[in-house]
Amino acid sequence: MATLPEHDNVLEAPFGAALGERYLVYALSTITARSLPDLRDGLKPVHRRLLWAMRLLRLNPDQAYKKCARVVGDVIGKYHPHGDASVYDAMVRLAQDFALRVPLVDGQGNFGNIDGDNAAAMRYTEARLTDAAIRLMDGLDEESVPFRTTYNGEEEEPEVFPGLFPNLLVNGAAGIAVGMATSIPPHNPVEIVDAALHLLKAPESADAEILQFVTGPDFPTGGVLVESPASIAESYRTGRGSFRLRARWQIEDQGRGTWTIIISEIPYQVLKGKLIEQLAELITEKKLPILADVADESDEQLRIVITPKSRNVEPQVLMESLFKLTDLEVRIPLNMNVLDEGRPGVLGLKPVIAKWLVHQREVLVARSRWRLGRIEARLEILGGLLKAYLNLDEVIRIIREADDAKAELKAAFDLTDV
Repeated sequence: MATLPEHDNVLEAPFGAALGERYLVYALSTITARSLPDLRDGLKPVHRRLLWAMRLLRLNPDQAYKKCARVVGDVIGKYHPHGDASVYDAMVRLAQDFALRVPLVDGQGNFGNIDGDNAAAMRYTEARLTDAAIRLMDGLDEESVPFRTTYNGEEEEPEVFPGLFPNLLVNGAAGIAVGMATSIPPHNPVEIVDAALHLLKAPESADAEILQFVTGPDFPTGGVLVESPASIAESYRTGRGSFRLRARWQIEDQGRGTWTIIISEIPYQVLKGKLIEQLAELITEKKLPILADVADESDEQLRIVITPKSRNVEPQVLMESLFKLTDLEVRIPLNMNVLDEGRPGVLGLKPVIAKWLVHQREVLVARSRWRLGRIEARLEILGGLLKAYLNLDEVIRIIREADDAKAELKAAFDLTDV
């Protein structure tokens, strides 16, 4: 019977302890460096690296588009050593106006649609930054945030963005880590800024005062929020809860007592193609006898036409049945689990806005210090030039005759090295 070779570096350890220790390292890495957004800029590392790479490529809103393949290549080569497909998928989502309340990437080409069709390959699509992304990064050149070296030590990347744009609440976030998850719906940017301005003036404001400005989520695809104010208030206070969201509909008169129902907005993250399939299945399998037909007449505007079995059907009864049986009504979860100073935690609406304001103060102070430093350095140079200008003949004589002109000029006119 063969025996295993002996090794001097074998460590004896209980299997459970060894496995637990290594899994904990993996879990912390997943939580802090992949799945949860940072409270200050609302971004995960892949999104931050994408926008940073696009900034270095000078893909500003007033510049020409560049191929997405070029951006993805830079990201995975310099900053984010992962698969190109995952990086491109993240970039596509940043450009979809039906996924983000305020897109951070301005895409040119096929970036997918609300039907659920995939984006074109990255060699075909082009992109540049939006104004919101520029605001998110405004101040990076002024030492407003700390930088760190990249994974290979060749480049530098920001640990976090200055985040002048309140991206976390405006665009929301979703992610699954190890043992925890996050789900933050999008909000109206004007409401968030108004709430932040109110907190600046009155930091001790109660949660109810904040809800005078932020009345609920605001989804890019529209819809009708059918949740009680008390439930919304409790969700925002604790940072956990859910919101019921329904499609927006209206009755369209067809004459002679007949009518159809027109759906003009569908719930957030519901794929229109999948929704049409659900409605068609109800008809083919006769699960809802009062429903006769469904047609997708969408162009640039969403328009789904629902025809009842007869004119005697009550529109409200038909829609209530459809809300129950299809994704015309969904529950949007709220779980504001974010990284606060590198540690995960669930926060309510007011603490999230308040801590974002703290970050904005820190950025403002850091930028001001940098600007003052630049002014002082310039004043130092101007002071030296002024002394030289007022004593021009003597300066010229020293430069022409002295063996060590620099040392003699410094001594004669009390100049610094700079």
